[in-house]
Amino acid sequence: MRLQFNAIAQSDLGLVRDGNEDSALISPNLIAVADGMGGHAGGEVASAIAINTLEKLLPVITDASIDIDSREDLFLNISYEVDAEILQVSKEKPELSGMGTTLTALTLSDNKVDLLHIGDSRCYRWRDKKLEKLSYDHTVMQELLDQGRLTPEEVFDHPQRSLLTQALMGDSGIDPVLMSYEIKAGDKFLLCSDGLTNVLSELEITKIIKATSDDQLLDELINQTKAKGAPDNITIVWAEVVEASSEIKLTKFGAAK
Repeated sequence: MRLQFNAIAQSDLGLVRDGNEDSALISPNLIAVADGMGGHAGGEVASAIAINTLEKLLPVITDASIDIDSREDLFLNISYEVDAEILQVSKEKPELSGMGTTLTALTLSDNKVDLLHIGDSRCYRWRDKKLEKLSYDHTVMQELLDQGRLTPEEVFDHPQRSLLTQALMGDSGIDPVLMSYEIKAGDKFLLCSDGLTNVLSELEITKIIKATSDDQLLDELINQTKAKGAPDNITIVWAEVVEASSEIKLTKFGAAK
């Protein structure tokens, strides 16, 4: 049985920001979220570069005639393509210097997904009514957490919780890693920018998923985030693994629209 994503996405300004620096993409074989950073619209440009680069390579990544190892290499190398494009645009437009973006993307082939992740936008799997974080935050706070110098509770409301150790900023010296996970029909995946996870805890998100239908979930997550101040843009992708159909649809959200 061939599998694909049945995905929905939503992007919201939040209650404080004037512009939306997040971007997202959904398609039957690829879902992604990118959270831009940098003044003078730089974050908006950087996240759009990441999503638009993914879109261009989508036909190659999802080509079943290409062997799995080659597809994985192409997917992994997208991060370098994005980094190079950000560097080039920054050189052409010095006012955008210093812009960057996170990138969290899942591609589905055969009976597994590959996760490409840089930064602190997150990827969760929802299975058996449990939320499991698959991505690893590339942040100073996560390093301090790993070292036992901070507790999860201290990290959650720390003023420097979003200080990144890896991001796509042009010539970034990134070290991307591809993680593979077996999947089955009925698995669901949540990809989101930190505008969600810096406000709602994993416990709160879990309770909302349990209590809300899929078609109302994104609205409810965003509404609950806004109820607690929503200081940043909020972008969410919710995707269920289903039996493949012939319908092919790609949609972009946020800055990449």
